[in-house]
Amino acid sequence: MTVLRTIARPLLASMFVYGGVNALRNAPAMGPKAEPVADALGKAAPQLATSPTNLVRVNGAVHVVAGTALATGRFPRLSAFVLAATLAPTTAVGHPFWNESDPGSRQNQTVHFLKNLSLIGGLLMSTLDPDPHKKFIGTRAKNRVVDAKGVVVERIDDLRP
Repeated sequence: MTVLRTIARPLLASMFVYGGVNALRNAPAMGPKAEPVADALGKAAPQLATSPTNLVRVNGAVHVVAGTALATGRFPRLSAFVLAATLAPTTAVGHPFWNESDPGSRQNQTVHFLKNLSLIGGLLMSTLDPDPHKKFIGTRAKNRVVDAKGVVVERIDDLRP
């Protein structure tokens, strides 16, 4: 893993691990915000026992597990995709700036909404990494030059009598 990935993945994942632990610890207090989602899920799948508090707990657990996986480089593309997929509804439910009448609250919710959209963009970019364990492009280029030099030297030696 490159130095850039070694630093970038934990930085990107840190918000999810922290937020997930916070959601697990404070699920009852955060539950009311998830009520619209619980109601919609209850209508779509009545056989599921979906309470807002349990949805917050499940979302928090997913963020902790996928965030830790991303930070440690375990299944980085899959974990980034899972985090992006779960962050979209979390953002819509958690930061509905369009419902705020107070300008200060609206500004605060807008900032958090846009921050989460930025995180989703970074996560989606992480899913495009063609080989998450591949060395940095500069290192790969240097190694190819060194390998090519060796081939050229061998061929020149073969030409000498």
